[in-house]
Amino acid sequence: MVRPIKPRFVRALPWITYFKPRGFPLLNLDEVVLRVEELEAIKLKDLEGLDQERCAKKMKISRGTFQRILNSARRKIADALVNGKAIRIEGGNYRMPIARGRGFGRGRRFGQPNVCICPSCGNQQVKVAGVPCARVRCEKCGSLMVRGE
Repeated sequence: MVRPIKPRFVRALPWITYFKPRGFPLLNLDEVVLRVEELEAIKLKDLEGLDQERCAKKMKISRGTFQRILNSARRKIADALVNGKAIRIEGGNYRMPIARGRGFGRGRRFGQPNVCICPSCGNQQVKVAGVPCARVRCEKCGSLMVRGE
């Protein structure tokens, strides 16, 4: 029996979840899907400049697992840049810390992400910041979603 994958801890969901080369229609582009935990690994290691051990501790995973996630993220980003592909950030196996006390996160609450729920089929999708659920269509049946808690 395969061991279940431990969730990786990320501090916040990205505000922007899609990048594409300028001047090319989206219909003509291939896509690379970067998981949320891969983006967090890139942010901790390459942007914040933390050493691998501290990055792994922040994400609550082993150093080996962190290295595999980082290598996967770098490979996907390099593929997108070199081959002119779009990058979509979504999915993965992650958790977010729960906010404690006032002022944590400068007004944004951390914790389980808000979701949009389809009233027709019950499908749940992570709510995108700044986009009301009433404007989002269900990926499965195409109905308009409603806000869930």
